[in-house]
Amino acid sequence: MAIYCNPDHVHILIGSRLGVLLSNLVRKIKSSSSKFIHEKFDKNKHFVWQEGYGVFTYSRSQVDLVIRYILNQEEHHQRKTFREEYIDMLKKSRIDFDEKYLFD
Repeated sequence: MAIYCNPDHVHILIGSRLGVLLSNLVRKIKSSSSKFIHEKFDKNKHFVWQEGYGVFTYSRSQVDLVIRYILNQEEHHQRKTFREEYIDMLKKSRIDFDEKYLFD
């Protein structure tokens, strides 16, 4: 539904059916995109994804808002770093976390 690639992270909004294992979906996205990058871009032969990922859910009524948010990432990150954004999203979603495990 929407995708934006930043230099250090990617935002993707997808619709998914019930019963789809998110870990399998993320694995497929990462493996397929890695293969594409390695085959098409010589200077990125050493590209690798980080180990983890974050997944957040939204209701259908929020889809347009989330799409606008994703497509405005360049402007958004002039005000807030990815780290700040991610921690804010975890807090707003009331997800317990330990910052020492979030980033390398």
